[in-house]
Amino acid sequence: MNKKWDSPSTPVAPPPGARVPACLLVGGVEIRPATVLAPMSGVTDTVFRRFIREMGGCGLLMTEFTSADGLLRDRRVLGRYLHFYDDEHPISAQLFGSDPKVLADAARMVEDLGFDLVDLNLGCPAKKVVKCNGGSGLLRDLPRIGQIFEAVRAAVRIPFTVKFRAGWNDQEIVCVELARLAESCGLAAVALHARTREQGYAGMARWEWIAAVKHAVRIPVIGNGDIRTPEDGAAMVAQTGCDAVMIGRTAASNPWIFRQIAQYEAGGGYEQPSETDRYGMIRTYFRMLIEEQMPGAAGKMKQFASWFTHGVANGSHLRKAIYEARTAQEILERVQEFFENAGGCQSPGVADTGELRSPAQARAAGLT
Repeated sequence: MNKKWDSPSTPVAPPPGARVPACLLVGGVEIRPATVLAPMSGVTDTVFRRFIREMGGCGLLMTEFTSADGLLRDRRVLGRYLHFYDDEHPISAQLFGSDPKVLADAARMVEDLGFDLVDLNLGCPAKKVVKCNGGSGLLRDLPRIGQIFEAVRAAVRIPFTVKFRAGWNDQEIVCVELARLAESCGLAAVALHARTREQGYAGMARWEWIAAVKHAVRIPVIGNGDIRTPEDGAAMVAQTGCDAVMIGRTAASNPWIFRQIAQYEAGGGYEQPSETDRYGMIRTYFRMLIEEQMPGAAGKMKQFASWFTHGVANGSHLRKAIYEARTAQEILERVQEFFENAGGCQSPGVADTGELRSPAQARAAGLT
């Protein structure tokens, strides 16, 4: 499915004083600031999550969505999708499936692994997921969703949340009814991607659906859809009353977004990355992939190159050099050569370990 990672949108001007909340409490878990990295298949693995955490400003990390059936059948799924490090807390594991017992058993595993929250995916529009009644495929079966809610809620002590779409299509909008069902079953929060399954990732998110859900329930509501700038996040909160914002595709193309939101909340402005910042960001993430010995690291680098190089002068040349490289180390060398030849871009002060500096260290090094 084309996720339209760079689909254009009209910037939203928030009213004066509009801000993303500084904190959100979900069950007993404090999320500070009230910003969430959305679960994204093939994107939000442990390397990317730690990368985003080190960039600063993200309150809650979420795993890639993980098959509950697969998790119970094959322990290798656990290592591939649910491996995380201590510095990723607070972190939520997202599961998908359609069998209440299987999902309850998988949720127990998630709790035993030490995750802070467990989340149910009712939003994925991919055909291979929907045809198994997973993701947004369940949006046409609210009774089954209720059974899943009750089974998982009874199985774990950690906060249980759900991320869902507004409905199957414009004629079958169920977001308010589903949110009320979640609240009545004891879920700690709900997150709404304000599009339908039929929309996929096209068109504009309908923030009014987030407002309707917020009006209908007392538990926290997290808004998701078309937040590309800090102003968008503030405008969503102002227009909908949501308690937190969730960001997906923008985080992959602009990993600074969470830090920018934090800067915007603090002073009304935010810094744009320089060429040196982009070099440091690309090099750091690619080094982290190599050091983690991620399977298919070279392929992951090429995947992210299409997003990370936007905004780089002559970025098409860098993408070509990356795509033509055969190994992860060769890709890293191509990146270094490009920036050194592009204008003598100095070393961004990123440690040889590939670790990002803290925001304070970055400012001291002239990176922000």
